[in-house]
Amino acid sequence: MKNKVFLGALTVAGLAAGAAAAGTLDDVKARGKLNCGVTTGLVGFAAPNANGEWEGFDVAVCRAVAAAVLGDSTAVEFVPTTGKTRFTALASGEIDMLARNTTWTFSRDVDLKFEFVGINYYDGQGFMVPKDLGVSSAKELDGATVCIQTGTTTELNLADFFRSNNISYEPVPIETNAEAQQQYLAGACDVYTTDASGLAATRATFDDPAGHVLLPEIISKEPLGPLVRHGDHEWGDVVRWSLNALIAAEELGVTSANINEMAAGTENPEINRLLGTEGTLGEMLGLSADWAKNAVAAGGNYGEVFAKNIGEDTPIGLARGLNAQWTEGGLLYAPPFR
Repeated sequence: MKNKVFLGALTVAGLAAGAAAAGTLDDVKARGKLNCGVTTGLVGFAAPNANGEWEGFDVAVCRAVAAAVLGDSTAVEFVPTTGKTRFTALASGEIDMLARNTTWTFSRDVDLKFEFVGINYYDGQGFMVPKDLGVSSAKELDGATVCIQTGTTTELNLADFFRSNNISYEPVPIETNAEAQQQYLAGACDVYTTDASGLAATRATFDDPAGHVLLPEIISKEPLGPLVRHGDHEWGDVVRWSLNALIAAEELGVTSANINEMAAGTENPEINRLLGTEGTLGEMLGLSADWAKNAVAAGGNYGEVFAKNIGEDTPIGLARGLNAQWTEGGLLYAPPFR
């Protein structure tokens, strides 16, 4: 009897594990919509436009996943989350994935029980100050008041930086980027610190962007990328390979302009596997053969998404830098599609 009870418990545990593993992909398909956690508003990365439609670099990841799974890049419910609420929203199942400027760290991966599925932006923490402050280095900020988003790696890095340089600061805690911007422009803090990309995005919205400078110091590594819940490996694979599809498409020369032509078949076997004209990669993911084609067609390849939302020809004005392809001296590198 004891063995039967034990085996029964194992079966229930196995079923529960199986349900969890199959969970999110089936849920999204049944719902017909992806619930994607984003920031509360950071122009260039994730913010509603004048028509109330979400757009941006991180939003593009959500749309690529929706296109891969549902064949419709508009089938997304965007859920704004703060530094404090984002992890609860993911853990509770309110959102299927989180695609906002979130840094991959040991404790978030291991202790918070999340799975980071890749890096869509290699970043580092920086400092923005008004030009009138006359400061040219973060090491000159002794005694400064600093606007800082709570519940972030930024908060911890700031403490480490000031302590290691034996200087002091007064934190001005804020919840959202909009609040930080308001406080900073009102003079409630001398300095705003967050990821350098976020500072560039925020400065671009100012009436007088030239009146504010980004200091030269980058004080941390901030690998930003989408994440899902632990234990849901099928869903993790879908989000991971949707992001990889955008990265690989750029490397392989697949663009939103030529994708239909290339999907008819090419001389390159990897492009054919990526776009579903050869092999069974879609079937392995539980998706249609054209899943990656749909993902790339949603907003273009990684380079197109970057250029359109945050690149050097946008008000944000970010250079590719570390986010260039590995073939161009950057860190961007998608595993093989085979």
